Amino acid sequence: MPAFIGLVFGGYAFLVLLLFVAQRNILYHPSELRPKPADFGVPEMQQVDVPAPDGFNLYSWWRPPQRADKATIVYFHGNAGHIGDRAFKVRAYLDEGYGVMMVSYRYNAGNGGKPSEDGLYEDGRSAYNFVLETGVPRDRIVLYGESLGSGVATKLATENKVAAVVLEAPYSSVTDVAQSHYWYTPARWILLDKFESSDRIATIGAPLLIFHGSADRTIPIRFAEKLFAAAVEPKELKVVLGGGHADLYDFGVARQVLDFLRRHITG
Repeated sequence: MPAFIGLVFGGYAFLVLLLFVAQRNILYHPSELRPKPADFGVPEMQQVDVPAPDGFNLYSWWRPPQRADKATIVYFHGNAGHIGDRAFKVRAYLDEGYGVMMVSYRYNAGNGGKPSEDGLYEDGRSAYNFVLETGVPRDRIVLYGESLGSGVATKLATENKVAAVVLEAPYSSVTDVAQSHYWYTPARWILLDKFESSDRIATIGAPLLIFHGSADRTIPIRFAEKLFAAAVEPKELKVVLGGGHADLYDFGVARQVLDFLRRHITG
């Protein structure tokens, strides 16, 4: 019996070690594709390289606002795929004349980097600064974070003045989500990239919109509700009944985002 118990504990320890070593491969799913805007239905967007302070050039798409009173949406995508996969989401915002910046993280689009929480924050800062340098004022910048990108948007909003923050399918922290999926491990103790959004969101003073699917199994809605509870007013939570993790735009959420922006940002 002692030998059997030792075997069980040894196997469990090996499993935990394996998860620790492989955790960034589990969290991040790189795509080397450098998609062209015209191939994904947004031909008016330009391909640009956004310089990061540590030497990376981040392949991105950009279109400036079409009027001076229109805001610019800086879009941070989720952990998998590429910016082209999100082109259908920004179509409605482009049609309304908003500026849009879509940045590829350092581990995507052949940018040459490796993923990490700090690295993604640097990528977010680079995209924000690029938009500022085009002449867009801080009070006309909207930070939009999708899934993993919600942590980037939240972090950036604590560091900079912005017009508004929009979070699609967000989490309270990657720690919470990892522990819920790997409940049989000490996931919260071994994570390298924690993205603790609920610990910092109360410092955001800009209007906040969170929308989340009630049937999301990737990031269960309770984590969005925890994040929302930690935020301060003005804030709104839109629950998409029957929505999953990646299909929320099938439920017409673009109209809700546009309504939110019209109510909180002149123009």
